[in-house]
Amino acid sequence: MLGILSAGIAPGLALLSYFYLKDEYDSEPISVVMKAFLYGALLVFPIMFIQHVLHTENIIKSDFVDAFLSSSLLEEFFKWFILFYVIYQHANFDEPFDGIVYGVAVSLGFATVENILYLLANGIEYAMARALLPVSSHALFGVIMGFYIGKAKFTENKRKWIVFSLFLPFVLHGSYDFILISQEHWLYIILPFMIFLWWFGLRKVKMAKTLTAIHKKHQYSAEKTLHL
Repeated sequence: MLGILSAGIAPGLALLSYFYLKDEYDSEPISVVMKAFLYGALLVFPIMFIQHVLHTENIIKSDFVDAFLSSSLLEEFFKWFILFYVIYQHANFDEPFDGIVYGVAVSLGFATVENILYLLANGIEYAMARALLPVSSHALFGVIMGFYIGKAKFTENKRKWIVFSLFLPFVLHGSYDFILISQEHWLYIILPFMIFLWWFGLRKVKMAKTLTAIHKKHQYSAEKTLHL
């Protein structure tokens, strides 16, 4: 049991630490980041219940609907809801890169509990594959969601970026699940997809750093002007 719990928790915490340490300016309070992680963890249970109902009532009638409705839309919407309605207005969310930190925290909270439950049901031998695929993909969906949430808060065209913050993770998550559940030779497709996802996610990290640097520069200029 201890081994499964360790294997289930370790990938999520490692990835959260990685993206947390990418914040080169004012690091977010650990307590607030862990609250976001906990919010994501608690989402697993209502989402699992809804997914169970959808399958029990035979509402899911195709792989496409399963991937994009039962998995992607449900999971990404609930994560987005927490990020936008709980985290967005928080006082500590004070620079664009913070969106990535909190987006990853919520996503990995969800992914970690989901991972533990999967390993308890299927065995620790799946731990490495789970770390490389579902857990890391959730982290990257969180990066992308958080990037656009951060962009919405600190740049113009807020509505556009808020829409992007849900739409892009939804499309990418749905595509990821559709590959896994519908393709016979899914491994040959999922590997290049994950390479693309890492490239796209790390590109957003770089862009968020640039936006944060610009924001800090403007903030410093405004403060300097006030003191004149």
